[in-house]
Amino acid sequence: MGMDSLTSLEKIPTRICKNSREAVQWVAQEIAQLIRSRSQEGKPCVLGLATGSTPLGIYEELIRIHREEGLSFSNVFTFNLDEYYPIRRDDPQSYWHFMHQHFFQHLDIPSSHIHLLNGEIPAPEVQSHCEQYEQEIDKLGGIDIQILGIGRTGHIAFNEPGSSRNSRTRLIHLDKITRIDASSDFFGEEYVPRRALTMGIETILKARRIFLLAFGEHKAEIIAKTVEGPVTPNVPASFLQEHPNTLILLDPSAGARLTRIQSPWLLGEIPWDFPTIRKAVIWLARKVEKPILKLTDEDYNEHGLQGLLADRGPAYDINIEVFRSLQDTITGWPGGKPAPARRPGDRRRATDDIFPKRILVFSPHPDDDVISMGGTLLRLVQQGHEVHTAYQTSGSIAVFDSDALRFAQFVEEFSLLFGMDTAVSSSIHRRIEKFLTEKKPGQPDSNDVILIKQLIRKSEAIAACRYCGIPLERVHFLNMPFYETGRVTKQPLSEKDITLIVEILQKVKPHQIYAAGDLSDPHGTHRVCLTALLRALKHLQGEPWMKSCEVWLYRGAWQEWDPEEIEMAVPLSPQELLRKRYAIFKHQSQKDKALFPGHDQREFWQRAEHRNRETARLYDKLGLAEYEAIEGFVRAVSLTELWD
Repeated sequence: MGMDSLTSLEKIPTRICKNSREAVQWVAQEIAQLIRSRSQEGKPCVLGLATGSTPLGIYEELIRIHREEGLSFSNVFTFNLDEYYPIRRDDPQSYWHFMHQHFFQHLDIPSSHIHLLNGEIPAPEVQSHCEQYEQEIDKLGGIDIQILGIGRTGHIAFNEPGSSRNSRTRLIHLDKITRIDASSDFFGEEYVPRRALTMGIETILKARRIFLLAFGEHKAEIIAKTVEGPVTPNVPASFLQEHPNTLILLDPSAGARLTRIQSPWLLGEIPWDFPTIRKAVIWLARKVEKPILKLTDEDYNEHGLQGLLADRGPAYDINIEVFRSLQDTITGWPGGKPAPARRPGDRRRATDDIFPKRILVFSPHPDDDVISMGGTLLRLVQQGHEVHTAYQTSGSIAVFDSDALRFAQFVEEFSLLFGMDTAVSSSIHRRIEKFLTEKKPGQPDSNDVILIKQLIRKSEAIAACRYCGIPLERVHFLNMPFYETGRVTKQPLSEKDITLIVEILQKVKPHQIYAAGDLSDPHGTHRVCLTALLRALKHLQGEPWMKSCEVWLYRGAWQEWDPEEIEMAVPLSPQELLRKRYAIFKHQSQKDKALFPGHDQREFWQRAEHRNRETARLYDKLGLAEYEAIEGFVRAVSLTELWD
């Protein structure tokens, strides 16, 4: 089937890139080319810019082109989409601060060419300020290229659901979901401004060319509505369907709910490889609410799968093949079964002949391991493997200030109780108390506070590992430097970050690696940590121990694998699920309420149990054995693609 058929339901041109890096580099090159051509013509280049993690890669690539290829921004004029209101320019959460920190200060762009909405403007002057912003755009002949992200509500800029097609730059009230999504930047939803200044939809649609970028599983649903759904104020981004020159660029995760990816057989004839067959049969079973082995020829014919039936039928044969593939994912021995314990006919992975194994579990934050794969972790230890955990970041920013103050006081009281010299501990306690009492929302922590928050998370992780049976000498705290800024905004990955991972890999030489594959955490740490691991593995790809090393990706804290994606399903008994809960409870600073809960307000143990039970329920409904819960994993076999 041709590309035209596959995209027949898509009302906006959409490109699914190999990864987010490919997308941002492509857009950056398009912008650089326009800047050069306009410069040669002696004309200005007018850019509409966005903030947040999505366009950050574009800015990094443009800075690289400026430094390494001599691209001048002297003819560039910029207009940013939005700004919180009210907010001071020097606040770390202001978009003025973001743009100067991450972009403008690294270029030769004249300050008079930079236009940002002013979050400090007095309320009586807001309307005239917005009108003047529109006039400045018009005076320069309009925006040449507009960069957009998209919110979970479908907002572009801060045009929330209900915004008019004819809206222009104005002051608006922020949707509750938008404020929840922004809460991690402000260290709490209560500190997020309730209003914002934003370009209107009409203003955006006047741009000559628009690039909308979206990355991650959490954007997949709203992207599908934007691209394939009707034009509606309820999904403001859907108005882009009316623009003649818009291109949407996605990574595979953000494009996962488009029909051409989710159910391409509904668009016409397609080639049937086994992953597509498996996906189609599971889709059909869920749609008609039948176990796989009960699907009939009529079910296939009546739901757009006539081509599969004609190519690979009858239904009975297809059902058996898919059922067995799912059955083969279920294992109570995630590290492999020792040779004497195997029975004839046991299916096993390639490295099962190595038993026990050295296993290295990477955890972006100090609790992701037990939240996402706590049951499997307990099982691996119980079955005699040499299990190591490597905590990639300290997780310090996720500790409440009140906990830091409580522990500082504990240290002082502890010193006094045991007759120790309390001068140092009292001094630290007073410094921390003074700082936290005067601390403003979003203000970076002092070094004292960072250190005590690191210690809180470290002691909790050790307690959880001890509960799981992992000795202290196998617990590794990497404290990757990119994270240690004292604020939500992180530094770019550096060679020092990669070196830390290379060193622990070389020390352990694992037969199995487990790493976080859910990329939807609100402040992007999981994505950065996975990138760092993959770069380290690329560096080590020639090492002999790598030949027998498997890499498995887990999810759970923010998202779950779909059943057609799962390649290893580890079932948990009711008692094992309870033990997993107790391991999560060891992270007391995250209990009751997390500082950064994201869009799911439940506690992490509740999310994990729900998702594990839901995976087990899906397996049961597909006709497989009924378990209390299942933790799912995907094998990272295409590492070369991820590296590139």
